[in-house]
Order: sequence, then C-alpha cells, then structure tokens
Amino acid sequence: MKLLWAPIIDSIFLRKIGRRKSWLIPVQYLLGFSFLILGFNINYWLVKTNKPHIYMLILMVFFTNFLAATQDIVVDGWALSMLKKENIGYVSMCNSAGQAFGIFLGYVLLIMLESESFCNNWLRLHPTSGGLITFQGYLYFWGCIFIMVTTLIAVLKSEKDNLHKLSCNNYYSMIETYKLLINIMRLPSIRMFALILITIKISFSSVDAAFNLKLINEGVSKDDLAAIELLLMPIRIILPFIITKFTSASKPLENYLISMLFRLVVGAASTAVIYITPYFLSQNENYTLIYKIILFTVYFLHELIVCVMIVNIMAFYARISDPKIGGTNMTLLSTIGNLGTSWSKTCAIWLIDFFTYKQCSNDDSNKCFYRYDTNICTKSGGTCRISVDGFYIEALICTIYGILWFFFFRKPIKKLQSKPINEWHVNK
Repeated sequence: MKLLWAPIIDSIFLRKIGRRKSWLIPVQYLLGFSFLILGFNINYWLVKTNKPHIYMLILMVFFTNFLAATQDIVVDGWALSMLKKENIGYVSMCNSAGQAFGIFLGYVLLIMLESESFCNNWLRLHPTSGGLITFQGYLYFWGCIFIMVTTLIAVLKSEKDNLHKLSCNNYYSMIETYKLLINIMRLPSIRMFALILITIKISFSSVDAAFNLKLINEGVSKDDLAAIELLLMPIRIILPFIITKFTSASKPLENYLISMLFRLVVGAASTAVIYITPYFLSQNENYTLIYKIILFTVYFLHELIVCVMIVNIMAFYARISDPKIGGTNMTLLSTIGNLGTSWSKTCAIWLIDFFTYKQCSNDDSNKCFYRYDTNICTKSGGTCRISVDGFYIEALICTIYGILWFFFFRKPIKKLQSKPINEWHVNK
C-alpha cells in the first residue's frame, strides 16, 4: 500500500508551500491529534469494558500507521533534495540514528517506565505500586510534542527547490510517476537487487525471529532484557555517526556483503548463548553475572553488525534513487528490503515447530506432531516433551544457507556496485 501511495505524494503538492512540506505539515498535525484521541479513549477501549473495542483499535492503529508511512515517504524524498549530492550518504546515518532514538522513546522507554517491577528494581529506592507513567499520559505527551514540533517546522523551516542542482527542472504528473515506477521495476539492475534483498535475510532469520523469545523461554526475565535494551540505546544512536565515516562512503554494497559474514558468526554465537542459558541460570550469582556479561556482549556485537549493514544498504538506496521521484524510488527499495525481512522471519517462526521433534511421556509411538496427537497424550495423563528443539536445526540450516548465499551472490553484488548511476534510473 505504501508503494502504491508514494507516487501520489511525489506528484501532488502546493508549490507555494513546498513539495514535501505540503504533505509533512498536515500529516504530522494529524498524527498529533490522533495520539490525543487515542489517549482520551484508550482506557475505555482496553480496560473499562468487558472486552476490548477491537474495531476502534484496528481503525486507529491503521490510521496512525498510514500517516507514519506517508511521513516516511515524504522525509525520504526530502532528504535526497535537501542534502548536497556529495552528502547523500548521510541519509542512512540520519535514518538509522533517528529510528533508533524514536524506537527508544516510543517503545522501550514506555515499556520500562510503565512497568511496576522495572521501576521498583531499577529506579526506586522503595517499592510502590504502578509504574512512573501511564500509557494514556504517554499518548497525551507525544500528541502535544508532535503538534509543537510540526508548528516549529512550518514556521521556521523553508523548503528550497534544489532539484535544478540535480539536473531536473520539471516535476512529473501522477500518471508519469506511476509509469516511471513501473519502468524502474523492470530495470535488470533493480530486479537483481530485489532478488538479493528478498533472499539475504533468510541467513539470519532464525536468530532474528526467535532469539529474545528463546531467552525468555529458557528463564531470562523480561526486565533483564529491558535493561540490556536501555544500555544498548546510546550505542544504537551513536554507532551510525561513527560507522558512516568508515563504511558507506566508497562501496556500501560490498561492505554490506562482508558484514553478512560477521552477522552469521554472531548468529552462531547467539545460538550458543541460548543453549548455555539454562546451565548458567541454575548456578550461583557469580555465574549469573558472567552470563549477563556474555549476553550483553552478544547483543552489542549483533547491534554493531546490524547497524553496519543498515547504514550501508540505506546509503546505497540513497545513491541509486532518482531524485526526480525520490520518495517513490526510496519507498520501492525499502519496501523490497522490508519484505525480505518480514517473510523470512514469519517462515522462520513457523518452521521451528516443523523441525521440532516431540514425544509423549507415556507413549513412545505418539510424536505429538498434530494437535490431535497432543490431545490424546494429555487425555492419557502424559505430556508432550521436546526431544529435539527445532530452533537449533533451523539455525544450522540458515547458517549453511548463508554461507552458500555469500559465494553465489558475491560476483553479482560486486557487479551491481560498479554500475554507473544512469543504469539505475529511467529517462522520461
């Protein structure tokens, strides 16, 4: 839906206000008012009735996500014309650092400050009931912040028409923009790049999808994971600024490929950490401290490699995107990348059960493969015990796949990196 919406945003605007401000200002005002409406109703929709108002929640969540997706298209397109041509690589730095900070403020901070156990364990001298904030109050706060910040952007930030610097004097109509999008998707370079983006994430899908879930299943508390997230947040924000100077300037796509090998190693280490978790948690406090250090180290290395990959691939997106239809072009590439992440994670979670082997405790012939088998085992007084955890089988398969993928796509990636920019664009 986002990809279909992007050409409209690129082609319809009020010239007096600005190509990007025409969309950004009303969208952010609507987001601010949406948060205020959510804050006013959220307790009634979730708590004060016998069952949640599912349809109203679906409507508001869809509406806010639609506005956020629109904002994303606008910002991506504005970045390509706002920054000078030699600074386009910094789009990835701003994107990575900004998203990390936003996720912290909108998600991690809310979870921590609303949690009674986290506040009592980490922030209070004496335990009391409830968290430091409420979800309703948080929505009110960010609704007001959105409205204030949008007003400042509307008044203080002027949008300069920099397209003439990029050898483009004319805007395209909506029909022309859709045609350009279709023609871009037909380019051989884009097709090969799309194949790379859709298939590469299979290599780490098992660990990405199930690492936190497996840790919680093995006994690691959610509060400990939240504390690690809190410690990692400054690192996530600072890393893009450091990495951009060393990696994304020359050959971002090749850097992305090399980083993949390190991510496979970190994935193997993460799998090993899950395997040793029950042993360490059953020991005394000294061993638990050692385990937490190991866990934090693995988290840090994972964040480092992921950040390197994101910064490099986003830098490549910005480099090959056509500024004539910047929002649409960037949206196309990011949508393909997000599709590669989402489908591989979904399949990875589903396949863990497929690779898991169970056995009924009082009937060796009952493998508990189907729900019917599980019900029979339970009715006979037995339990379905895991004999082989499918996560480890899947992690091994994904790692082997990643190694084979690396050698297969190494030459095509180097070839794509060396292509001139005009082979990624379509002439009108």
